[in-house]
Amino acid sequence: MKNIKQTLLLLALSLAGASCSEDFVKTEFYQSVEQAPLTSSTEVLSAVRGIYSSMRSVNYLGRDYIAYAEIRSDEMYSNGRGGYFASVNKYNMTSDDNYARDTYTQIYTAVAKANIVINTDVNSITGGATEQAKVKFYQGQAKVLRAVLFFDLLKLYGQKYTGYAEQLGIVLPLAYDARALQARSSISATEAQIEADFAEGLALMQANSTYDGKLGKVELTINAALAYMSRYYLYKKDYVKVRNYVDQIRATNSYSVIPKDSYVTSWTLSNAAPNSIFELSLGVQGALGTNSLATIYKGTYRNTVVRPTMYSTYATGDVRRGVIIEGSSNTFKYMLNKYPSLQGSDNLKLIRYEEVLLNGVEAELNGGNATKALQYYNEILTNRGLSAATSVDMTALKAERAKELLGEGFRMWDLLRWGDTTTPLLGETTNVNLLAFPIPRAVTDITGTPVKANPGYDNYQ
Repeated sequence: MKNIKQTLLLLALSLAGASCSEDFVKTEFYQSVEQAPLTSSTEVLSAVRGIYSSMRSVNYLGRDYIAYAEIRSDEMYSNGRGGYFASVNKYNMTSDDNYARDTYTQIYTAVAKANIVINTDVNSITGGATEQAKVKFYQGQAKVLRAVLFFDLLKLYGQKYTGYAEQLGIVLPLAYDARALQARSSISATEAQIEADFAEGLALMQANSTYDGKLGKVELTINAALAYMSRYYLYKKDYVKVRNYVDQIRATNSYSVIPKDSYVTSWTLSNAAPNSIFELSLGVQGALGTNSLATIYKGTYRNTVVRPTMYSTYATGDVRRGVIIEGSSNTFKYMLNKYPSLQGSDNLKLIRYEEVLLNGVEAELNGGNATKALQYYNEILTNRGLSAATSVDMTALKAERAKELLGEGFRMWDLLRWGDTTTPLLGETTNVNLLAFPIPRAVTDITGTPVKANPGYDNYQ
């Protein structure tokens, strides 16, 4: 697990925008310097922001992880321009592949930062009960975020959708330890840990809800935690839980579907759109530049573009066509403008209210209330310039999820959980084992490591 060891030691926590004590600002967590215990709520908040910093990396949610789910789907594809995503697109990865390695490293870096927050001794926090309550809220955020990180690792590297009998999940480090060697857990054990983190994290946040939402949409709130839980339990097909979480979010009356007349401009809003539940703050200083999704989708590289067959599913009056632009040639025909800033300074909208409603539609169609499902469905349709429907079924729901969530990193995971193999999901291979990314060789080649590889890569041509 050499690369995990190195990653856990490279903990340069993002302090941008944080008001920290002088001692904490001077503390840099590089290579051989292990992180000292956190002793104030300000330090813990800065550490949580460090998790966000890792999440917005181009190797994770800033670009690559989102693109993976689009490239291997029926709605977008990589044309190979600029050399980006060639191994992802053509299923010709090896265990040395930079996409598999860098995404793995970046997510586990975020896990390490979350573990520092989670394992902070609250009794050592200065300032009394009020400051300690803040820290408990931040620890709740970190637990929910760790659940999200483990879930994303499981989807990309776990063997759930492969043909392997063993069904391995991922490595589950629960404490910061740069020297630890740890085997992969089973899928069921991985899911159990994710569920425990969600439940415990949400409980901590709710018990200290005074500190909820102080920074707006650019921090994980209780509603954002509930939304992530609805996403996870949709994957598990636990529709009762999904319905419960959707109901809780709607009961707050905090969000609304973007109206049709402001749909296109809503993508330019940072920490302000009424449909945004959680987004990662970037801004000018954190801009991803030529590495951003905007560049990949419609900028210099125009590598990942909308399939003509997908574009044709939008009705003429559907305002969502307004964020799909036609290129100058057939090679780059349809490009996505949901990330309008070519400087990559737009906030990354990770959870929108529309996703929550679509989660609710699917959950209500599976053992719930058909009338409620139709209500949720029509809230989206009528705000997209379309007529209200008189009924909705799973076929209509699947089509609507594709149109509403295009380019946001959902489609591959939706197709897999639905068991849909009739689409271009498998791309250039019929080997279902290759749906899981390889575990990086830097992890599996270390002497004494208990981490097992995902077979089939280095001998596959």
